[in-house]
Amino acid sequence: MNLSLTEDQKMVQSMAREFALKELEPKAAEIDASGEFPSDSIKKMAKLGLLSMVVPEKYGGAEFDFVSLAVAIEEISRACGSTGVITAVHNSLACWPIVNWGTDALKEKYLPRMATGELLGAFGLTEPNCGSDPAGMETKAVPDGDHYLLNGTKRFITNGGAADVFVVFALTDPAAKHRGITCFVVEKDFPGFSVGKHEDLLGLRATSNCELIFEDCKVPKENVLGEIGKGFKVAMGTLDVSRIDIGAQAVGIAQAALDKSLAYSQERKQFGRPICEFQMIQEKLAEMATSILAARLLTYNAAFQKDAGKKRFSREAAMAKLFAASTAVEVTREAVQIFGGYGYTKDYPVERYFRDAKCMEIYEGTSEIQKIVIARSLLA
Repeated sequence: MNLSLTEDQKMVQSMAREFALKELEPKAAEIDASGEFPSDSIKKMAKLGLLSMVVPEKYGGAEFDFVSLAVAIEEISRACGSTGVITAVHNSLACWPIVNWGTDALKEKYLPRMATGELLGAFGLTEPNCGSDPAGMETKAVPDGDHYLLNGTKRFITNGGAADVFVVFALTDPAAKHRGITCFVVEKDFPGFSVGKHEDLLGLRATSNCELIFEDCKVPKENVLGEIGKGFKVAMGTLDVSRIDIGAQAVGIAQAALDKSLAYSQERKQFGRPICEFQMIQEKLAEMATSILAARLLTYNAAFQKDAGKKRFSREAAMAKLFAASTAVEVTREAVQIFGGYGYTKDYPVERYFRDAKCMEIYEGTSEIQKIVIARSLLA
């Protein structure tokens, strides 16, 4: 088994790390405080190909593998958790379903402009009364001539206030529940579409997380993604891919917390010597580093299974997200503890890492849902 990155993957890692350290990390605290969407940084990332990593070359994309995407998301998230998830959503939740389920016409229409960053993508599945249970969604779509009319509300949509293109799910056959869900590609300028409340989040505060409102929103029938009534399959298949990214994001945040903790423990002195010389601090650092490596390997393994063409990698993706999310929360908590009182202030970034990490256990399927996915796979 070869656990080394390829030369191309190392190139992506180096490029993403250099950009993140130079461009993203210096602004991370500022955009966290203000909640301002990092539009300038996203435009620069587009020029580097970081918004087109899953888009085929024929549509102007970089067409990297999913290990490369995981590596890039980790490095970006290590500098700025908000920018990490913005990038992950655009690539895996917006571009990927169009690549995988879109007609040739949809691919030609959207992917080239999404690859250049002209169009930013988002994913609309969660609703006010529907989170872990997609079959309970209330947004409906009814045919109306050459269009569908969508009515309903989506909630907690990353990139929601900044995106131009949305992958949206709605019931076309409410009686069939999850077998009656259809996926649509919706543009922000379609009649009847509007952006609602901007969420004031605990962490990941610069992601333009907003409510989406559909009031007789007119969507052309050719903008159906996949087949009528097969939207649940599109959603679950897309989330399998996205969970790899969230695992990578969690690893990046945890690694940043460890980096800062290592440096601080060598500078901070108590009882006349650096605190890194105390065994309790060493124990924390050792456990943090070990958990991060395990989370990284689980994440890379899930990405490798996807790249290898494994038909179903739901279990591997769920394991990666579950463990990496737990690791991020625990590692950032310990980082705050190592920093002591200073860790509880905004003078140091570990409190931001702690806030950002918690969302890893919630979005793209809660940790409880990941356990269900894993258990059902084992029992099957």
